Amino acid sequence: MIKWIIILLIVAAAASLLGMPALAGAAATGARILIGVVLIIFLLILLGVFAVT
Repeated sequence: MIKWIIILLIVAAAASLLGMPALAGAAATGARILIGVVLIIFLLILLGVFAVT
């Protein structure tokens, strides 16, 4: 999952350097969505650990 976030961020940076704002925006949005999913999963795991203890 983290590998895909890094790939999308690299694609966004390359697209913005090459002057393709639409592709850069799409890649950045995809990276943001993946980061959100990772954070939600992390928070659910934390809440589960605190609920058990």
